[in-house]
Amino acid sequence: MRIAITGSTGLIGTALVRSLRADGHEVVRLVRREPRARDEVAWDPRRQWVDGAGLVGCEAVVHLAGAGIGDHRWSAAYKKELRDSRVLGTAAIAEAVTALDTPPRVLVSGSAIGFYGDTGDRTVDESAPPGHDFLAGLSQEWEEAAGAAVEAGVRTVFVRTGVVLAREGGACGKLLPLFRAGLGGRLGDGRQYWSFISLHDHIAALRHLLADAALSGPVNLTAPRPATNREVTAALGRVLHRPTPLPAPAPALRLVLGEMAGTVLSSQRVAPRRLLDSGFTFAHPDIESAVRAALGHS
Repeated sequence: MRIAITGSTGLIGTALVRSLRADGHEVVRLVRREPRARDEVAWDPRRQWVDGAGLVGCEAVVHLAGAGIGDHRWSAAYKKELRDSRVLGTAAIAEAVTALDTPPRVLVSGSAIGFYGDTGDRTVDESAPPGHDFLAGLSQEWEEAAGAAVEAGVRTVFVRTGVVLAREGGACGKLLPLFRAGLGGRLGDGRQYWSFISLHDHIAALRHLLADAALSGPVNLTAPRPATNREVTAALGRVLHRPTPLPAPAPALRLVLGEMAGTVLSSQRVAPRRLLDSGFTFAHPDIESAVRAALGHS
């Protein structure tokens, strides 16, 4: 299968490219610069432009590109960057896909469980309404930007991703140095739910979505057993054999992180109902096994 991927140099994109190529698939990587290799195709999300010739013959497109949620403090300028990189980029991909004489069979487009806002202790699945904070509004716009592909009849899947656990990056990658130094601890009161997924399971789920022609619309990519921040902290401490004595109080997090602290302190108890109903099996369904897999201890 010939598959085009945006965000191919990120944590998830890099692992997906490696997995697909290992199984003999042809991968085309969309890049925001002059292409330097035969497998690269130029695109410019800000200008909403894609070199459509490079997508010819693709049976699937996986759109993962977007500025990192936790890369910077949420100034007005960076919130605009977060929005533009997702909404403009998704619209560009959707329009490029529909402009092809033979569109791909499926577009798998990035989204996030931020769609649901703070759910507290309440478990939500894909049928739940959107939340009301910045990330919820951003996620709605992000998904709506793929409207051209949906209207053209391209099977479009929105992957609402949770906290991806991996040694190489993401939230886990940022926490590991602190925990290895014995400086890890819960964030806030630690009772907030973190709906996580191991990188291994995330890649397996993406491939499942590419293959299962019955799936379209939103699909939660989270493990079936969400964990509280206290439980995540305890699991990291156990696997690394380090104490976790230093909690980060909520006021301190708000002082350091600003509005973004709400993401760290909010609770999202998300169930991957559609993924489970489709027959997908998780290799790492609980926090202990996911942390061990992320750290190479499984």
